[in-house]
Amino acid sequence: MAPDSESGFSRREVLATAGGAAAIAGLAHGAVLAQEAPKGKIAWRGPSAGKVRLKINGTERTVNVEPRTTLLDALRDHLDLTGSKRVCDRGACGACTVWIEGRPQNACLLLAIEVEGVPITTIEGLGTPERLHPVQEAFCQEDALQCGFCTPGMVMSCVALLKSNPKPSSQETREAIAGNLCRCGTYPNVLSAVERVARGGK
Repeated sequence: MAPDSESGFSRREVLATAGGAAAIAGLAHGAVLAQEAPKGKIAWRGPSAGKVRLKINGTERTVNVEPRTTLLDALRDHLDLTGSKRVCDRGACGACTVWIEGRPQNACLLLAIEVEGVPITTIEGLGTPERLHPVQEAFCQEDALQCGFCTPGMVMSCVALLKSNPKPSSQETREAIAGNLCRCGTYPNVLSAVERVARGGK
């Protein structure tokens, strides 16, 4: 290609030089980002399975899972803790709600390796069939469950609410369970169950 009459450079030479400069700048920018990126608590693992220690319901359990394994899958498929339900699997229904350090979160949106060593509470950690948690008992008394898929997550959200606010208003209860969907429509009974516990079980 003939050189430009004024600059003495051909168009091809200009484009090649500009492209090289852009590539170098991109690499330099990437190096800066790599240096500035905050180092999290998660060590690089994978792609094969490895041991993850989970502190669940006060007991440390070890699972051998791939890094992509969600907390929900670890609970259900590796630890036989099937109380947390897989329904939407995308954090939209709340059926898999567990507590992470006492706060309700969706287990399907967390990787098991993200919560290694962090206190986790599942529905199994609240009560037993022989000795129900007061909220579980109130759910039975107020008929606040039908198909049961939403119930574990709904109970976890309600108990978390009552732990932080023992006398919630109806509106506060509605806000607390806003992320828990009940396809059977038992919301009025759930509100009654929370109210029963707030009154002392009466």
